[in-house]
Parts: sequence; structure tokens; C-alpha cells
Amino acid sequence: MIAIGGSIGTGLFVASGANIASSGPGGTLLAYALIGVMVYFLMTSLGEMAAHMPVAGSFSTYGSKFVEDGFGFALGWNYWYNWAVTIAAELVAAQLIMSFWFPDVPGGYWSALFLGLMFLLNVVSVRNFGESEFWFALIKVVAVVVFIIIGLATIFGLMHGIESPGFSNFTSGEAPFVGGFQAMVGVVMIAGFAFQGTEMVGVAAAESKDPRKNIPIAVRQVFWRITLFYILAIFVIGMLIPYTDPSLLRNEATDISVSPFTLLFERAGFAAAAAVMNAVILTAILSAGNSGMYASTRMLYSLAVQGKAPKLFAKVSRSGVPRNALYATTLVGALCFLTSVFGDKAVYTALLNTSGMCGFIAWLGIAVSHYRFRKGYMAQGGRLEDLPYRAMLFPFGPLFAFTLCLLITLGQNYSALLGDRIDWGGLIATYVSLPLFLAIWLGYRFKHRCRLVKYTEMDVGGLQNSAEEAPAARPAADTRVDGHLDLTHR
Repeated sequence: MIAIGGSIGTGLFVASGANIASSGPGGTLLAYALIGVMVYFLMTSLGEMAAHMPVAGSFSTYGSKFVEDGFGFALGWNYWYNWAVTIAAELVAAQLIMSFWFPDVPGGYWSALFLGLMFLLNVVSVRNFGESEFWFALIKVVAVVVFIIIGLATIFGLMHGIESPGFSNFTSGEAPFVGGFQAMVGVVMIAGFAFQGTEMVGVAAAESKDPRKNIPIAVRQVFWRITLFYILAIFVIGMLIPYTDPSLLRNEATDISVSPFTLLFERAGFAAAAAVMNAVILTAILSAGNSGMYASTRMLYSLAVQGKAPKLFAKVSRSGVPRNALYATTLVGALCFLTSVFGDKAVYTALLNTSGMCGFIAWLGIAVSHYRFRKGYMAQGGRLEDLPYRAMLFPFGPLFAFTLCLLITLGQNYSALLGDRIDWGGLIATYVSLPLFLAIWLGYRFKHRCRLVKYTEMDVGGLQNSAEEAPAARPAADTRVDGHLDLTHR
């Protein structure tokens, strides 16, 4: 539910309509299916490592152990920054959503309220976070399921007073593929963002119950549920709303009336559809921010435990919460208050531009780390049957995911190069995270003289003759930082 909550958001509820308008129902379905396959391989790669070695700072730890110490250092700070800034961006979005009901209330008040709520849900115990995220995610899941049920009932002519269009919207005009290959590529780029958040399963592994058993279940179920939600929802939208509908051309979060979900609910006779969907989207925003606060806090804690961040962030409360790391992450989230100075839309766009690429960098790190983990595991005499979860189609899976993810990463703003004049401002805003990541990685590498970890020297965890011989999250060592047990080995 954490992964579902982190990946179902405004990308599905609002932006999906604009995707269908640009590439048609067929092109959009194909684009999301392609991204779904990539995410499947990424999730299985992460699942294999997380079930075998559940740690709080999964991407950073795996990158350090299986690739190179500087690579893990850069991955960790990249992921912390990604979600810490996303908190601020989601709070800005919450301001825009609340203006639907309270247009005269300053947005800063809502940001302060929601930031305080996220902080309280995370500061007491991880159980509070898990419980709140479960209910946040459930609201979104229910909204999507109801939408799909009503949509399918309409398609099959079971809704009274609404005539089914059949497959006419898939065959009218240029449908099902509109705008050709270039339009579909543009949707592929956007669809990649929609699935971000699924990797939180790996971050939550260290604090989950019996990760060797439950992480494989989560990896398998989360992928299929998210994919079915996206594919079925887009199929319903494409069947019932023509790609030429002018409402689909607008996809601003401030205009909830143009959401395909709102349009369908209104046509089905739900008078309060706009208000209900506004509440659902607010839940989606708070869920993403809540998950982001948890993930970034655990990543900063893990970096501190490894000596890659100030030690004060490694301290934990009696309930096991790294509160100093939480305080620092909350301060970054408070960047949302800049909206009162510069205007909410401008800051929201700037925050998203600086962090938008970071999620793809984390995915690339997962693929590289898993490829090298499996090679090192086998080189040291490990047996595949001893792994709690085994990723299928190795090495094709991580290689395919890496290649496609790299193409998506590099092609995010390819349109800036196609005009009469190159949009240098747009290129810098889109790709600034890449040189920053490389600078952090290479700077750490040269300072500490890091080298690529050899397969035979990797710390691949305790190799056992049977998966049942070890406890669920066996410590690699009783590592203590300032008197506190290292939770990365819980």
C-alpha cells in the first residue's frame, strides 16, 4: 500500500487526459504498458536485493556494496533530495487544491497545516506512518476502482440514461494512434514519472515484518495492481471520452473540472463529482508528501550510519524514529513557504524541475546494483534457490530496464532541441540533476580514492545453505552509532 500510495497521484487523476489527447487512446495505452514492463523488471531487481538484504537506505547501501562507494554516496543524497524537495512541491500543490474550497485563505496556512500533519505522523513511531499511509492509499484505490467499475458499466451499456459509445472513440479521426511515434515517445517520458514511488518498497523493507517473506509478496502484487489501475483506467477514459474533447487538453491541478475522473462521474449523474475528486486528489498529494517524508528521512539516517552524513542524523528515538533526520527533512519541506513570496505556480514548477530527474537516477542505480549483486552472489558460490526472492529473466531484466530508463532520462526534454531555436533554459531546468549527481559521485570518488567493487570482494550478505537458516533481517554486524543500534541491519 505504501508503494501504491506513492505512485498513484495527479499523473493518473488529471494528466492522463492530456496524454490521451496528445497520442490517442492506443498510443497512451502502449506507452504506459511499455513503462509498466520496465517498472516490473526494476521492482523484481529491487525485490531480490531487499528480500535478501533489507536495509533502511536501500539504494545507497546497495550502490556502495555492489558498485562503488562513491556511487552509493551519490545515490543516497540524490534520493534524499528527490523526496525532500517533493514534500515541498506536494505542499504547494495542496495549496492550489485547497483554493477550490477556500479561495480567500492564504495558501501558506494550508502548507503549514499539512506539513505539521505529515511531521506528526512520522515523528511518534513508524507504526503511525504505516497506518496513515495505508488509509491514504486506500482512498485512492477505492476512487480508481469505482471509476473503473462505473466506466466498464457504461461501456457495456449498463448505466441507465448513458449511451455506450462502443469502440467509436478508438476508431474516430486519427485514433487509436494520434500524432505518430513522436507523440507516443512524449507520453512515454511523462508516464515514467507516473510510476515513480514504487521503489519505496525497498526503503520500507528494513522496518517491515518478516521481509524475507513479505517483500517478495509486495513486489509481485504492487506491480500488477498499479499496472492494472493505470492500464484499465486509461482504457476506460479512451473508450468513453474522445481524444478530441477540449477538456482533455487542459491538465492543470487547479482545474479539477477537467479531470477525466470528474468528467465521467458527472456524466454518470454524480453532482458532487468535482468536490469528491478534489478531496481524492488532495489525499493523493498528502500521501505522496507523507511517503516522501518517510523515505527521505530513512535515507538521510542511513547515510549518517554509513558515515556519509553528519552523525547527529544517525540518532534514533526510543520508538526507533531518526528524529534529527526527520527535522532536517521537514525544514527542506518548509521551502513551500517561498510560495508566499514568489507565487505558488512559479515555485512549484521550479521545485519539480530540480527534482524531476532524481527518481530516474535512483531507478538506474537499482538496475546497475542488481546486475552486479547477482554476479557477485554467484561468483562467491551463492545458490539461486537460497535467495528469498529471485528476479526472473536475469540478466535481460536489469539490462532492459537500465537501457529504457536511460533513454527516458536523456529524452525528457528532447523537444527543446527540435524548434527553430534551442530552449537552453528548458534544457538546464530539466537536466540539471544529472551533472549534479555526476559531480557528487566523482568528487567523492576522487577524494576517497574509491574503486569498483570486485565481484569476489562484495559484501553480498551471509551466504547460507538454506533461506530458512537465518532470521528475517540478520544483522551484518552489530553496528552502533552514538549508542544507538544501526537500524539498517534490523
